[in-house]
Amino acid sequence: MNTPSKILVVGGSGFVGTAVASRLTRDGARLVVPTRRRERARHLLTLPAIELVEADVFDPPTLARLMDGVDAVVSLVGVLHSRPGAPWGPDFARAHVELPTRLVTAAQAAGVRRLVHVSALGADAAGPSEYQRSKAAGEAAIRAAGTGLAWTILRPSVIFGPGDSFLNLFAGLVKRFPLLPLGGATARFQPVFVGDVADVVAASLVRPDAVGQTFELAGPRVYTLRELVEYVGRVSGHPCPVIPLPESLAMFQATLLECLPGPLMSRDNVRSMRADNVAAGVAQPWGRVPTPLEAVAPAYLGTANKRARLAAGLLRRD
Repeated sequence: MNTPSKILVVGGSGFVGTAVASRLTRDGARLVVPTRRRERARHLLTLPAIELVEADVFDPPTLARLMDGVDAVVSLVGVLHSRPGAPWGPDFARAHVELPTRLVTAAQAAGVRRLVHVSALGADAAGPSEYQRSKAAGEAAIRAAGTGLAWTILRPSVIFGPGDSFLNLFAGLVKRFPLLPLGGATARFQPVFVGDVADVVAASLVRPDAVGQTFELAGPRVYTLRELVEYVGRVSGHPCPVIPLPESLAMFQATLLECLPGPLMSRDNVRSMRADNVAAGVAQPWGRVPTPLEAVAPAYLGTANKRARLAAGLLRRD
């Protein structure tokens, strides 16, 4: 399979999208990156062969125009929170179900043959959370394309790296509080480095054995959430005792946090943690050796490095 020369990267201006865009441009690809506000994606302009387009990707005619001349699509859009609903809330429906469905329709209409869709580890039609169920429905929309579209689905665990919204979230919290009440403290995660995710996206676009496959992406080690928070505290220079909460109290805590703008936690997040976020088989495809958390996190969680946490919106001016 030839390397696509022009790739539409939907969700390309975010944390994962920036890493994917950087990786693909190193391979010589030209990228089209739609964004609702060009100003928010200006950091991508330092990369070669990037076309930023102000566009609403949820609008079918706009999506059809974006497909013009494209050889492949990378789908990266995801949200962590939604207004509640059944079987999932409207924000999950829009981002996780409707958009993948529209991407498939637009790609097939334009004759685009290749699509790589980044879903989530734990996506499950019968999962305990709306997030997991909506992610599974999005995957089903991709698979429904059948042989008319050469698709690959990637399922990463929680993703870490400079500017992430996972470890940086806890780095901001342990700095502010003398102890941290924590729901889901025993939930297990297998964090994966954002650079590894970008590498697998790039490989999936060119490897024939990636077509029609679903791959899990994880790091080399499994941690409980409590272990991760305690690690972040040590590395950031703000060790913080963790007080595990039973689910009833975690749900109460999440109910209060949902009232905040840009909530740190939701009841649906708590329900997601009933299922371990751990790879069922190999951590990454094709014999890849995943990057350890400890090899990367200290560089951006250390006390001298505030930029990543600022990117997560967790630090105010001292």
